[in-house]
Amino acid sequence: MTENPIIAVLHGSTKPDEDLLAPVLKQANVRFTTADDLPRALDGAQILFAYDFFSHAVPDAWSSANALEWIHIASAGVERFMFDELSDSDVVVTNSRGIFDPHIAEYVLGQILAFAKDFPTSWTLQQQREWKHRESERIAGKHAVVVGTGPIGRAIGRLLSAAGLRVTGSGRRAQTDDPDFGTIVAQEELPDVLRTADYVVSIAPSTPQTRHMFNAELFQAMKPTARFINVGRGDLTVTDDLVAALRDGTIAGAALDVTDPEPLPADHPLWTLDNVMITPHNAGDVVGWRDDLVTLFVENFERWTAGTELLNIVDKQRGYVPG
Repeated sequence: MTENPIIAVLHGSTKPDEDLLAPVLKQANVRFTTADDLPRALDGAQILFAYDFFSHAVPDAWSSANALEWIHIASAGVERFMFDELSDSDVVVTNSRGIFDPHIAEYVLGQILAFAKDFPTSWTLQQQREWKHRESERIAGKHAVVVGTGPIGRAIGRLLSAAGLRVTGSGRRAQTDDPDFGTIVAQEELPDVLRTADYVVSIAPSTPQTRHMFNAELFQAMKPTARFINVGRGDLTVTDDLVAALRDGTIAGAALDVTDPEPLPADHPLWTLDNVMITPHNAGDVVGWRDDLVTLFVENFERWTAGTELLNIVDKQRGYVPG
């Protein structure tokens, strides 16, 4: 551990709470910086806290990272930071795995209930002051396939199971008797298991192996009554294929917290489809989430100063935290 280390804190319009950062501020020289000034802030810094996890500034500033030992990213996804120079370096990368798990699971359950109980139509009819009786669907007994078996996917699986759904996981390797999913099918088996799915939840990390995995072929494998929920990354989906599947009735609907492109342009056709619910990448952003991100960084900084193993070390070749 370097005595009195220099830490660059990359932020956007919102800075991390300095009261929560107090243990770090007492032991380190902290440089708060926006993307424009990142090269100067990185010069001589041992640590980068990427609080602005949407920033694309790090690759361009990388030549100034002449003393960097560790990057902590304030998100679970790290694909924006996995450029070749960083991946091939000795710099340790950690992420914020674990912060968002229960929040995103609640979001997924909420969207499933919104589909089953048709809350969007109820809201529209309320605005029109129209009393119109309708029947709704049960969710108990329905089949949900959760694509992505990391901590967030497992939290989703547990909550959906508790709500009465039958849940299957899909990951890199097949497994039986899994404590959270029961059955996990390998990615190459996904088309077969999708044929019985009522809800398909995408929460896989963005990697070269998963990008554009949800394409016309997979949508064709789903039932026409199936709903697709993406809380992973927008680039897991071929957006044009999704639009086509929603328009022609290949699938019944979609709930999208992430899109490709993102933010979704105002003239994009997804906005106009009445079987789509769109949220602005905020599925895990409950009250207090930013404070939780800072608290995790402080805990990891204390581990760094003590010389103990950091939490959430990312495998830079895989693009996620193993295990």
